[in-house]
Amino acid sequence: MTAVLIVGGGPVGLMTALGLARAGVPVTVLEAEDDIVYSPRAISYAWPILAGLNHFGVLDDMIAAGHTIDERCWRIFKTGETIVYNHDAVRDVTDRPYNLTLGQDLLAKVVLQHLKRYTDVTIHWGTKFTGLTQTSSNVVVTAERAGAPVECVADWVVAADGGRSAVRKAVGLTMDGFTWPQRFVVTNIYFDFEKYGWNSGYLVDPIYGAVVYKINLDGLWRFTFAEDTTNPLETVSERIPEFINTVLPGDKKYELALHTAYNMHQRTAATYRVGRVLLAGDAAHITNPTSGFGLMGGIYDSFALSEALAAVVHEKAGDEILDRYSESRRKIYLEVTSPISTESLRLVFHSGDQDRLNKDLALLRNRKNDPEAMRKFLSVPAALETPSLITGRTLAHRAAA
Repeated sequence: MTAVLIVGGGPVGLMTALGLARAGVPVTVLEAEDDIVYSPRAISYAWPILAGLNHFGVLDDMIAAGHTIDERCWRIFKTGETIVYNHDAVRDVTDRPYNLTLGQDLLAKVVLQHLKRYTDVTIHWGTKFTGLTQTSSNVVVTAERAGAPVECVADWVVAADGGRSAVRKAVGLTMDGFTWPQRFVVTNIYFDFEKYGWNSGYLVDPIYGAVVYKINLDGLWRFTFAEDTTNPLETVSERIPEFINTVLPGDKKYELALHTAYNMHQRTAATYRVGRVLLAGDAAHITNPTSGFGLMGGIYDSFALSEALAAVVHEKAGDEILDRYSESRRKIYLEVTSPISTESLRLVFHSGDQDRLNKDLALLRNRKNDPEAMRKFLSVPAALETPSLITGRTLAHRAAA
C-alpha cells in the first residue's frame, strides 16, 4: 500500500514523485522500461521555468549536466536573413536570463539522483501497467514484471505514461483534437553550424523549414524537419541526406548520429481527473514541439499536481483541489500551449503565404527595438504555469519570499 502510485518513470513522472517526496508523501513509481531510455525529444527549458526547477532543488545539477543559451534566431531560408534575439530585455526581472538545454533523458537522470535521497520512494523498473480498478477509498493497479503478475494498492494514481497512456485508456478517456498531416523527422548531427554564423533556433521555409538546436558543447546539434505523412515511414532515412545537404551551409560535411520520426498532434483528454486517477504530461495533453512547450507543460503539471496532491494526502485540502488542477491545466493547454505551438509551427513550416510571412518578419524585427515588447515575448512561457492551487503564488514568488 502506498499513498501515491505513479505510472511512468519519465521526466514528468519522476518530477511529480520528487515533488511528493519533498512534501513527505510515500510514492511508488512503475516504469515499463528497465532504465531511463534516451529519446531525441525535448531539450530546451525557457527562463521562466527555471525558478520552479530551482524550487525543486534540481536546477544546479541540470545546468551542470547541460548548458545555457542566451540567443535564439529565425533564419529565412530563401533570403539568408537572420533575426537574432537575446535575453537582454528580461535581465532586470530575473537572475537567470537564459534558456537551459538538456535532453529529457538527462533531466530524468538528474531527478532520479535526487529521488534516491528519499526512503519513502520506490521505483519498480521493468514493470508494465496492465489495468486498474478503483473504489471510493483506493486504486488497485495490476502490472507485469518479468512475466509475472504484480498488484499494487494506492490511495491515488498518477498517469505519467506518455501520449499512448494505458492508464488513461483504462479509465475510459480518449484524446480529443487532431493529428497534423506532416511528421517530424528528427536528426542528431555533428556539424559546425556556428562556424557559419548559425544560432540555435528556426529555419523558416514552407519546404525546408527546420528546428536547429545545439544539443551539447561537443558539436552535436538537433536538426528537425517536417515531411508529409504520405511519404513511406520505412524510407525516411533515404530522404534525410537530400534535405540536410540542401540547407546546410559551407562544405556540408556532417555526421548523422541518429534519426527518428514521429507524428505530431494537438490533442487533450476531456478531463485530467477520473476519481482517484490523475493525468499529467503527455498522458493528459500532447502538442507539436516547435515551441518546446510539450515537456515544459508537463513539468508545470508536476509542479501543480504534486503540491495539491500532497495537501490532499496530508488532509490539508479537500480532494476538490484536484478538480481545480484538472481544470486549470487543461485550460492552459487549450489557451496557451496548443495555440502558441500551432502558431510557431505555422511560421516555421507553413510560411508559404508571402504577405503573412512579411508581417511575421516585420513583427520579429520590430521587437528588437522595443524592450517592452521583447520582454513580453520572452515571458510567454510563464503563462504555462498554474500558480499554487493552495496559496495562489507562483514558484518565482515563492522562491523570492
